[in-house]
Amino acid sequence: MKKVVIYTDGACSGNPGPGGWGAVLMYENAKKEVSGGSKETTNNIMEITAVVESLKLLKYPCEVEVYSDSAYVVNTFEKNWLEKWKKNGWKNSKKEDVKNKELWEKLDSLCQIHKVSFIKVKGHADNELNNRCDELARGAIG
Repeated sequence: MKKVVIYTDGACSGNPGPGGWGAVLMYENAKKEVSGGSKETTNNIMEITAVVESLKLLKYPCEVEVYSDSAYVVNTFEKNWLEKWKKNGWKNSKKEDVKNKELWEKLDSLCQIHKVSFIKVKGHADNELNNRCDELARGAIG
């Protein structure tokens, strides 16, 4: 199985407000940068969208390491929130509807195709690739 490393980030000017996302995908010696934006969104939507759009670019099932500074994204998988949400009819621990359900469903279906692990990185620190994703996301703000 091919191994791919992806760094992602989302940004928002106001929350909600115009937002952007950015990602850097790496496979062997190849590196690809992608980004996009939305006129009215939230930071969390942009964080999830960065991962969804990155995984959609993979042509074959891959082993993927996703590096994100979003605790929301990483914890959803590392703390099994997603499985609990699905089991509870898309309700969170407070019995409220899970926000961004459609995006989580898209991400979940992509994670069925690929073997994905999520790794939390410190945001706005000295991680060159995370900083590059932040630049891409800010540059894509609509």
